[in-house]
Amino acid sequence: MQLILAEKPSVAKNIADALNVKAKKEGYYEGNNYIITWAFGHLLELYDAKDYDSKMARWKMENFPFIPSKFQYKVKSNPKNRSNPDWGVQKQLKTVHQLMKRPDVEAIISACDYDREGQLIGDSIIYKQKPKKQVYRLLLNEWTPEGVKEGMTRLKSNQELRPLLDAGMSRQWADWVIGINLTSVATLKYQKGKGKALNIGRVLLPTLKIIYDRDKEIEQFKPEEYFKLTATFHTKDGEKYEGTYMENKQEKFKKQEFLTGMKEALSNQGAKVIDKQVEKKKEFPPYLFNLSNLQGFITNRYKGWSSDKVLKVAQSLYEKKLITYPRTSSIALDESVAGKTAKVLKVHSENLSYRDEIKFKKSKRIFNNQKVESHSAIIPTYLKPKQLTRDQEIVYTAIKNRFIMQFMPIAESEQTILKTKPDTDKVKGYFLTKGKVQWIDGWKKVDHIQSKDILLPKVKLNDQVSITDSKVSSHMTKPPKRHTEKTLLKVMETCGKSYKDEEDSDDEEMLGSILAGFSIGTPATRAETIKKLKDIGYIKTDKKNLLCTPLGKRLVESFPIQELFDLEFTGRLEKTLSDIEKSKVKKDKFLNLVFSFTSESVEKIKQAENMTINEVKSTKKSNEVLGKCPVCGQNVVDTYMAFSCSRWKKGCTFAIWKKDKYLASMKKKPTKTMVKSLLKNGRAHVKGLTSKKGKKFSAYLKYEKNPDNDYHSWKMEFS
Repeated sequence: MQLILAEKPSVAKNIADALNVKAKKEGYYEGNNYIITWAFGHLLELYDAKDYDSKMARWKMENFPFIPSKFQYKVKSNPKNRSNPDWGVQKQLKTVHQLMKRPDVEAIISACDYDREGQLIGDSIIYKQKPKKQVYRLLLNEWTPEGVKEGMTRLKSNQELRPLLDAGMSRQWADWVIGINLTSVATLKYQKGKGKALNIGRVLLPTLKIIYDRDKEIEQFKPEEYFKLTATFHTKDGEKYEGTYMENKQEKFKKQEFLTGMKEALSNQGAKVIDKQVEKKKEFPPYLFNLSNLQGFITNRYKGWSSDKVLKVAQSLYEKKLITYPRTSSIALDESVAGKTAKVLKVHSENLSYRDEIKFKKSKRIFNNQKVESHSAIIPTYLKPKQLTRDQEIVYTAIKNRFIMQFMPIAESEQTILKTKPDTDKVKGYFLTKGKVQWIDGWKKVDHIQSKDILLPKVKLNDQVSITDSKVSSHMTKPPKRHTEKTLLKVMETCGKSYKDEEDSDDEEMLGSILAGFSIGTPATRAETIKKLKDIGYIKTDKKNLLCTPLGKRLVESFPIQELFDLEFTGRLEKTLSDIEKSKVKKDKFLNLVFSFTSESVEKIKQAENMTINEVKSTKKSNEVLGKCPVCGQNVVDTYMAFSCSRWKKGCTFAIWKKDKYLASMKKKPTKTMVKSLLKNGRAHVKGLTSKKGKKFSAYLKYEKNPDNDYHSWKMEFS
């Protein structure tokens, strides 16, 4: 019997289906010589600081820096009450460990996601029990039945994945140490008033700085006026075209008078076509999606999408076995999957109107091991979806279309460049005109991309034309564009290396593989980082744009640990984690560096000048008065749990509970309007009540004192 541990229940179900395991028990599947159980992501988490030392329960400056001599794990806490373990997690962990102890279990197989986080999840659960049985690793890029069966034939010893675990632990411990220490001392030093902590993080701050820097560029930008000269030419056949004046390879001029003089010199002049270049251009499709490019594509094209939402939807498609592993930084496929890819292409080409144009090819642009980091690019699997939500359809279609594009003909266009010289010595330059005609749509058919043709009249070299009109136009230089999630993700992915900020550019060549591992965060964490920056109030959104809040600006300008804002510094840390995965760097070397940096940073903050970066103002508000209590005549107020008499501490029992069971039985909750009407008129007209049979109805409700006791009950009337 083999025990398989999956990262989530849905993945365990996929494995069970693939291995024909039918019987579902409490917390696992069993049959066909397999037991398949699951985690809920992390079942274990690092100790809180107070778990190591009770004095850490209160934040005091003298208690920091705090770095445990040995890191320990506990059952994941209940999110509603962190003092207690999560009951469901505790129960599942016990189930997994009991299954591991079963005498008929000969081997344990970790089937958690093939990344450092998945390795950490599986190993933390398995090795907490200190098993004496052999532990193997199932490494998969997709959860299709074929993928699972194939993966089971090439299991690895889990010990071979030790570097991946080291990288996972290093990341987790480093972020804990930096977060706990610097968030605590920064809050104590720079925050006035009680409230949410002043959040400091290894990935959080450099991401904030990217947005801050762009905001500053825009703020400091000074628009400058420039001028252009355009002319309209007529051919002998009566056709016309326009050109822009060029001199010394320049089309923008600072002096209007210069161009005005040129315009006057063009009056009643002819001109000659002095150069005509016709060039055929080939346009390759954009590369296959990695996670960052997928997030950028979707958030840029569709309103209301965040990169965090794209990841969640992609993850759901992955767990439905419809796409390959989404948390990838690669824009190419491993060369070993060429045969499997050909089958996938055949499945998805079947009903397409342009299927005859689709040709499988094993090109280096698509299949290239040097462009693959752990996981290949995201593509569909051979399974076709049966039912998708609207959100899933958007993400799935984007991935499928990007995949099919790779095997369509290259798009081809013809570009024509004309140079027209006026017949006067007063004009030294020439007028430039560009035209374009799309000859072959190729891959553009897949996404219905319409190329705009710019047609030129039929003119030949040395043809004479006449100048019929000319004008000088005024323009202003534009500031850089604000960051969107698309542009921010690209900067995070490459630490700004070789990155051109072109919002509408789909040229993703080599992005994500410029410096392997040299980035801010990982594909899996970048979306979470952007979401957290919004949630804690360091950045805000304006339509698609991302902007720093006043709090975010103050933090960047005042927080003394400037290394944490530095892309190079953070990029080197991420690169080191990548090197740990590849056994190039030892875990201890990285951790010692982080621990030293944290201790030095804490001391630097302690000695820094006192100031307030964040002032938390009291949000306590007086309870709204809704009317007079029918029992004692005092005010009835809106409190957290109920609409109740303000004399409740002195014994008045009048209260309409917000989770009133009578109203809940009719799928209704009490509202302020309802309560005001009851107190003023003795009854309230309530719409949208639901009967036991599920029908909607309206009625008058009264809330009257019981004759036998001090409590109130509901009465219903229909007249």
